[in-house]
Amino acid sequence: MSILGLLAGSVSFPALAQAEVKVVASIKPIHSLVASVMEGVGPPDLVVEGAGSPHTYSLRPSTARKIANADVVFWVGPQMESFLETPLENLADGATVVTLKDAHGLTLLNFREGGNFEGHDHGDHAGETAAEHAEHAGEAHEDHADHADEKHEDHADHDHEKHEEHADHEKHEEHAGHDHEKHEEHADHEKHEEHAEHADHADHGAEAFDMHIWLSPQNAIAMLHEIEETLSKADPANAAKYAANAKAEAEEISKVSDALKAELKGHQSKPFVVFHDAYRYFEEAYNLNAVGSVTVSPEVLPGAKRLTEVREKLKNLGVSCVFSEAQFNPRMVAVLKEGTGVNSAEIDPLGSTLDSGPQLYTELLKQMGSAFNTCLSGNS
Repeated sequence: MSILGLLAGSVSFPALAQAEVKVVASIKPIHSLVASVMEGVGPPDLVVEGAGSPHTYSLRPSTARKIANADVVFWVGPQMESFLETPLENLADGATVVTLKDAHGLTLLNFREGGNFEGHDHGDHAGETAAEHAEHAGEAHEDHADHADEKHEDHADHDHEKHEEHADHEKHEEHAGHDHEKHEEHADHEKHEEHAEHADHADHGAEAFDMHIWLSPQNAIAMLHEIEETLSKADPANAAKYAANAKAEAEEISKVSDALKAELKGHQSKPFVVFHDAYRYFEEAYNLNAVGSVTVSPEVLPGAKRLTEVREKLKNLGVSCVFSEAQFNPRMVAVLKEGTGVNSAEIDPLGSTLDSGPQLYTELLKQMGSAFNTCLSGNS
């Protein structure tokens, strides 16, 4: 025993930095940024695992327990992970909840309403920071309310006119040959698509800002700083490690982004169509030329009218590529481009097929850059 005691006393073991905080991150790209800052200290827990989508995710009991035990929770915000809003209020009352859409130095961009981008002001809100976004939110909400009132009145007037027209239709025999069934079907279909567009606008929130903020490398770097500051405050013993990790990851992101700019430079004028409006940050970062989306709402499949409009866009604008998404059935895009000669490729904004961890974010950038390069080069 005395020998063992001497041996134990003579052997020194390296001190391992241990996280003093329990950390949870919402989706894979955010988790990756948090994990990179915490590397060598401890791993954060991930809410939406595997190929899950925040649009359709249901919280598991095991994940709810992690949130309840968390000291710090990182998420984009309620416009992205709406399923987390109530659990964070009910379970994470003792945690520091960091809404990264409000990170210092982060730039917010608008959604492009209606799925038609070619007439949109490319620089609209391109320089708006989170602070400016907060300042304008009230104005946007009032504008939206006014717009909603106008639409409601227009709708009421329209319904009244339709009612009178319907009454006239019943009275006059000259309309007897009118295909009333087809007319109703067409009207219902148009209403459904218009409702989908309106619902999508409502889901975006009154400000209608795009919450796919991580697809901008500069936004990712801004979030790294926010994550590092939060963790350093919550766990001062490891503050130096967090700061060094954040600096190293920011440098790596800049390096990867510079390589992508060189890789994609030759494709900046080539028009393409995405499945839904989720890529504006990536497009702005690399000056790419999106001209529209297949659907205005990822939760609602496009109808025949919408598909016809997009097919015309593919022909008339000389579209080089139409992109499907890993989270949605690619069959729709395959049918859409059939007979057009347009290329297609799959892009994955969440990195759902990538292993979670510190390396995921830069791998996600590379994966998306490769998909754009291949498809716009005509090699897909």
